[in-house]
Amino acid sequence: MEIKLERIAIPEGCNVIFGQSHFIKTVEDLYEIIVASVPGAKFGIGFCEASGHCLVRGEGNDEALKQAAVQGAFNIGAGHTFLIFIKDAFPINILNAVKMCQEVCSLFCATANPVEVVLAQSEQGRGVLGVIDGSSPKGIEKEDGVAWRKDLLRKFKYKL
Repeated sequence: MEIKLERIAIPEGCNVIFGQSHFIKTVEDLYEIIVASVPGAKFGIGFCEASGHCLVRGEGNDEALKQAAVQGAFNIGAGHTFLIFIKDAFPINILNAVKMCQEVCSLFCATANPVEVVLAQSEQGRGVLGVIDGSSPKGIEKEDGVAWRKDLLRKFKYKL
């Protein structure tokens, strides 16, 4: 077995949701979930089929994001994983609905940070060991950090 690292190329202004599911139906179900949750969002989905033709399947309402998600999923190359690139919305707007999708087994991350996927490569294929989401902590929050965090959440209208 060989360990590999694959960086997800997140398009400018987008967030990414990276997860694993169990069935080809996932790509269409995720499309429906996103459209129903945030009608104005732009997005693309790439899904790695793990049996049969073993193709990367794609859906989305923005061709550039769809192609980026398909290419990103292909680069990761781990069976039954999916990438969603979303713009004009945040993961928090769709995350619970994605988690409730019958085919979704797990989510590895939902972020706008740089992401690296840690992969195991065997003779059979690739599997996800985990993700590196963003950077390591540089310190511990103090009073000014608390004030900044609370202000940010109110700026985004997540808190009163």
